[in-house]
Amino acid sequence: MTFNVAVIPGDGIGPEIYEGSKKILSKLKEIYKLDVNFIEVEAGDSALSKYGEALPKHSLNVIEKSDMILKGPVGESAMDVVVKLRQMYDMYANIRPAKSLPNVQSKYKNVDILIVRENTEDLYKGFEFMASDGVAVGLKVITEFASKRIINVALSYALKRRGKITCVHKANVMRVTDGLFARICRELLKDKVIFEEMYVDAAAANLVKDPSKFDVIVTTNVYGDILSDEASQIAGSLGLAPSANIGDKKSMFEPVHGAAFDIAGKGIANPTAFLLSISMMFNRMYEISMDSKYLLASKSLENSIIKVYEKGEKLTPDIGGNAKMIEMIDEIYKFIS
Repeated sequence: MTFNVAVIPGDGIGPEIYEGSKKILSKLKEIYKLDVNFIEVEAGDSALSKYGEALPKHSLNVIEKSDMILKGPVGESAMDVVVKLRQMYDMYANIRPAKSLPNVQSKYKNVDILIVRENTEDLYKGFEFMASDGVAVGLKVITEFASKRIINVALSYALKRRGKITCVHKANVMRVTDGLFARICRELLKDKVIFEEMYVDAAAANLVKDPSKFDVIVTTNVYGDILSDEASQIAGSLGLAPSANIGDKKSMFEPVHGAAFDIAGKGIANPTAFLLSISMMFNRMYEISMDSKYLLASKSLENSIIKVYEKGEKLTPDIGGNAKMIEMIDEIYKFIS
């Protein structure tokens, strides 16, 4: 089958990272004969200033016809792009690996955590209103359906990894909403994996204390957003962290980091998170098609990135190197085979 991918280059450093990454995409397509079409669309701050909409209709038309979305970082209009797309296409599972790379300065070694975050409800549902003057209210929505769905996703990953799941919640305070999520965790996971529960504040502390204690973390939307950024920083840097937004009909892949306007155009952005997101996208194509060429392309890209980090000669300044972005991309390109 052929996969059509709508590409949102994004804002800030996003367009330059995507432009530099095109040669890697072309090489992978050629070597592994990948049936993938990339179609660029406009979205984000630049689209907002140009069209008055962060996600203009002509871009949505392309996205609607695509199988997947590959997105660079978006600036201040992220709510109108990222969250809108997640909810519009019910991309309910946010998958964020936090994994150590060689030669990255960090007090932690061999971090390997997978955070599985419910992606469509909780406070990010956006149900907010002014109850009266000076009183703002936000509704926290947790449903049995969405909780079961994300917990089963976490289970599928844990069974392929080290077989442990930590269910993170705050049911001692939010007894109804988080209480529902915690109860379903117990019902679905007990006796199937090594299972533990942890309050979100304790989870945040324990991630810093000893990240090796965690394998798969499953949690609700807001907690997952915060903990995944923390875990990425523990593993080395937000600039290294990829993510996937998985839905049954459409999925979106994006780096965790922001648009970094302060370094845009300087040629020193780290392409790692974006490229690892591409690797996750190819893996998803394999899961859908069961065609091994997509899995091979995913592994080739990931392994090439790891080799560049192992050599440590062409790394960008954010991780202690002095290479330009394009030099790092060229080095990764050399190892793809």
